Amino acid sequence: MGKVIIFSAPSGSGKSTIVNALLERNENLRFSVSATSRAPRGAEQNGVEYYFFSNDEFMLKVGRGDFLEWEEVYAGTCYGTLKSEIERIWSMGAVVVFDVDVIGGLNIKTVFGSDALSIFIMPPSIEELHRRLVARATETPEAISRRMAKAEQEIAYSDKFDAMVVNDNLQDAINQTEIIINNYIKTDGKD
Repeated sequence: MGKVIIFSAPSGSGKSTIVNALLERNENLRFSVSATSRAPRGAEQNGVEYYFFSNDEFMLKVGRGDFLEWEEVYAGTCYGTLKSEIERIWSMGAVVVFDVDVIGGLNIKTVFGSDALSIFIMPPSIEELHRRLVARATETPEAISRRMAKAEQEIAYSDKFDAMVVNDNLQDAINQTEIIINNYIKTDGKD
């Protein structure tokens, strides 16, 4: 079995920006593309940001046992990790990088235990998180309100992760996360 690194955070914490920077810096890391039952946003492409399925297609895959983990994150919107995606990355000899919601991250950590490193990206404050979500200009005020309520719940789980990085300065957060990852990759993954 190969190594896995799990990134989780409330939406708007900068998690995806940090993950993308680390993927550019380390050729041994490969992004695990998650699956979702939501429609693409903006310029998102199937198989790049997500594997997009209808709700019926998604549930068919659930029934077949195609997912390592999955969750209905918002009413009618599911996200999950396809087993085939992990096998694809390990077959390249690479480390799997997950960018998943908090519950998904905890579920993946439960599956892999000490063979996985879980990192929680913490926003500097709830106020800053709200500002970032508004600045994205990709969602309605109602959707932002739902994300903010969910963020407060997710932050309560931060102590269940192996490491936490506060993203109050993006470059510092990237550098700190890179050190954590490099130390993990150099070890056998066990404490």
